Amino acid sequence: MGSSVVEKIQVLPPFRLAPEFHARIWGFQNLTPWFDYRSSGDPVGEVWLTGDACVAETGSLAARSLKQITADHGAALLGAQHAGEDFPLLVKVLFPKEKLSVQVHPDDALAQRYGQPRGKTESWYALEAESGANVALGLKPGVTKDQVRRAIEDATLEDLLNYLPVSDGDMIFVDAGTVHAILPGSVILETQQNSDITYRLYDYGRPRELHLEKALEAMRSSTHAGKVAPRAEGNHTTLVNEKYFRIDRLVLEGRSSSKDLAQDGKKQLQILFVAEGSATISGEGFDPFTLSRCQVSVIPASAGTWELEAQGRLELIRMIPQEGDPVR
Repeated sequence: MGSSVVEKIQVLPPFRLAPEFHARIWGFQNLTPWFDYRSSGDPVGEVWLTGDACVAETGSLAARSLKQITADHGAALLGAQHAGEDFPLLVKVLFPKEKLSVQVHPDDALAQRYGQPRGKTESWYALEAESGANVALGLKPGVTKDQVRRAIEDATLEDLLNYLPVSDGDMIFVDAGTVHAILPGSVILETQQNSDITYRLYDYGRPRELHLEKALEAMRSSTHAGKVAPRAEGNHTTLVNEKYFRIDRLVLEGRSSSKDLAQDGKKQLQILFVAEGSATISGEGFDPFTLSRCQVSVIPASAGTWELEAQGRLELIRMIPQEGDPVR
């Protein structure tokens, strides 16, 4: 009982996480100028920023993994009502040099039927997009599962997909059950449920496992996936506000207080990603640390007063986990 009370009132300061670089056959060997990272072996397609194995780089939590921090300080990190849960959001940067597989993710109910804790709803924010870049999102109207199965056998599945053009700053929502494929030409900031379940329908003849029956079970003919129009609200722009996550864009200069950066004045878990510029985070009880482009800071729900000072113009993407469908 006593330890539970201590946990609820513990103050956990903001901290920065080190990225994890994941090899993917569709990625790049050189990730500059986004990350100072070059691979002499397999190409890298995904950089995980809030993966369970990502390690804290600052403060008293330094050298501890996010999974360990979440297990040891769940109430302080996530909020007392979420103690004992996993870290809720997995944030990645994707670098597609080649087409990703045509795939689908299960919803929570289907994932749990197959022994997984949760499904995978996600969103894509285009940090950069070349002229003519696009993504495949959903099936054309009226396409049936039998048609999908035949198209996979005939290697014509791409003809049954919807395609969306992608420009810098576009936000695309991809709910579970949406057949999709990320294509070359853009750099994507992906925010998703903390799950890595992927059912591949089609992989262009590459020698990787397909998951046809599970994918057909998971796919839906109609979903809510699509581009989301940005909405200006106070000192930020709301990019998407859906079940599982809310994502905002903030353009800042000079100093901003933790109160300025709190959503609706709430003390809650936040993830801050630097899209452009750099900043310093400081506050009582922890040493100041810097945030540069493509780095993230985790702001625990219990964090005390802190301050962010931008060096020039700063563009932040703020991710906030949430439950249930948002009130619109």
